[in-house]
Amino acid sequence: MSQNIQGHRIGSFNEFWPFYLSQHSTSQCRLKHFLGTSSAATFVCVFVMTLHATWLVWAMVVGYGFAWWGHWAHEKNQPATFKYPIYSLLADWKMFWMMLQGNLDAELKRFQI
Repeated sequence: MSQNIQGHRIGSFNEFWPFYLSQHSTSQCRLKHFLGTSSAATFVCVFVMTLHATWLVWAMVVGYGFAWWGHWAHEKNQPATFKYPIYSLLADWKMFWMMLQGNLDAELKRFQI
């Protein structure tokens, strides 16, 4: 188990999810995450078709680059991936799919974010 910024122990993804959303409170940050995740997914697909590992490197650089830019430029916080790399990756994909499906606004309201 690890601790979040407020000192509360996070022991599961279900506990992590509201914390993750709280760290993505601005639409500009979420948009940068969406751009980074969709770009990374595209680069992974290109890797699968070409088997050139350079595309995996680009997937990571662009994916994390957009996300971290969103945190530093809009949220003014440290990306959760530094403390919770696995939960953060899972939560990023969950947020991405919820954005694609148009369900994220309801989820943000549910957690009062």
